[in-house]
Parts: sequence; C-alpha cells; structure tokens
Amino acid sequence: MAFQQLAPGVELRLGVSGTGGGFKKFCADEILITGASRPIKRSEADSCAAAAISFVELPIAYDGLSVVVHPSNDWVTCLTIDELRRIWEPAAEARLVSWSDLRPDWPDQPLHLYGAGTDSGTYDYFTAAVVGTEGVSRRDYMASEDDYLIAQDLAEDPDGLGFFGYSYYVEYGERLRALAIDGGAGCVAPSAQSIADGSYQPLARPIFIYVRADALDRPELRAFVDFYLANGPALAQRARAIPLPPRAYTLAAQRVEQRIIGSVFAGGAQVGVSIEQLLELEGP
Repeated sequence: MAFQQLAPGVELRLGVSGTGGGFKKFCADEILITGASRPIKRSEADSCAAAAISFVELPIAYDGLSVVVHPSNDWVTCLTIDELRRIWEPAAEARLVSWSDLRPDWPDQPLHLYGAGTDSGTYDYFTAAVVGTEGVSRRDYMASEDDYLIAQDLAEDPDGLGFFGYSYYVEYGERLRALAIDGGAGCVAPSAQSIADGSYQPLARPIFIYVRADALDRPELRAFVDFYLANGPALAQRARAIPLPPRAYTLAAQRVEQRIIGSVFAGGAQVGVSIEQLLELEGP
C-alpha cells in the first residue's frame, strides 16, 4: 500500500463489506474510516449521532453503474431508464422473465438478472435512480456483494443482464459489453468522460470515505487522510475509478482541516449538482 511505504510503522487493517455494513461498523465504534459508494443515509447518520460519533464526509472519486450484457447479445445496445425500471421494479418479479417481455421484437429467450446485494451502496443507488425508491426492487435475481462474482457470472451467460460499478466493467471489458443508457437526453455510453462530465445520468455517482472526526486528532490517521486527498487522482486511477476535479480535493482537504461535520447530501444522492458546488455549501 502506498501510504505504508511512507509510514512503515503504521498498521492498517482493512475489511470488506457492503456500504451499509460498513456504516453499521462505523456507527458502532468498530472502525474509524469507512468507504461508501453512496452518501450516508439519514438513518445511518442518526445511528452515529446516537452513539456520539461525528464524522467528516469526503468524496474521493467518481464512479458509474454499468449495465452490461454478454458480448454475444446482438439485439440490445441501449436501454431507457423506463425500460430498466420495468425490468427491476417489484411488479416485474416472475412476470418479466424473457427478453421479448421487454420488447416484442427481441428474442424469446430467458432474461437472467444479476446485481448487487441489498447490503451494497450500489444496490441502494441503482434502485433509487432506476426504480425510484431506494432499496426497492424485484427479488428474483442473482445477488452478490462482490462485483467480481457478478462480472464472472455475466461473462458466462449469453442471456444475462446485470449492473455493477464502472471500474469492474473496465477490468472485464473484453468479456462483457456495456449498454448505453437513455436518461431522457439520448443514449449515452458509460466512459470516464461521460461519468466525469455528468452526461451519463442518472447512473454516475461520487464515492466517499467517512472519517470519525475525533480520530483526526491521531497523527497517523490524519497523515493517512491527508495522503489520501493529496494523491486522490492517482489513487482513483489505480482503483479504476474516475478522479474528481482538482478543486474538489482541495475543498475536501479544507473540510478535514476545519473539521466540517456531517453530510452535504441531506441523506441522499444529488443528481445534476457538481461535487464542488456541494462542498462549497459548507466550505469557507
């Protein structure tokens, strides 16, 4: 790990869970920093407050949710948000089960669905953006908290359709095909540019770390956070995420310096607003 090369005496312990699971540990005083693929929910912030845990919210990169199919699928190149909603809404369960159920001119072949598990921030964001209500969807799909497993399953299923983070599509791009999404302004394919400039809507999103505020008094933890933000673009690219604009990292560093507590997202994602604009809401 890059930071440990600079501070070999600092022990870092890493754990893996979905965003929701991470917030549970964070608000239970089990960890000092948690990563998140969505903003903290109001209920989660309330849990932290009840435990007297204050936090500093730091956006660190952009990501997009890619909707992907097997490369042998030659009938779909773009889906509208309404079509995605029809596929994933609860009413579709055990009813919309073949490709021809979505468009009659498509093959009468099974539609196998893959996606994030319910403990995942990816699931929360996808259902909010597509179905219209966070955490609500059909249940008859192959769910996993591990995007690698979803990608591997889709790479072996010619009838599959699924969603996961753009970075995993980049890694599996030769074995999968990403669909363009029409959010109302025409079909836009996921790419580093379309995610960063906001044209890939509504499936572009920021990702975060949340840091316990009083833990910033610890020199080693503060050094880690400062290193993280100072090297944000390079670290984002290494993780196959999309860097924020430079000013966003400057504003995030100011939030750390001034110990600006809480979330600027009011308990949910803000579509169509830049990270810089949101950070300046509570900036200097």
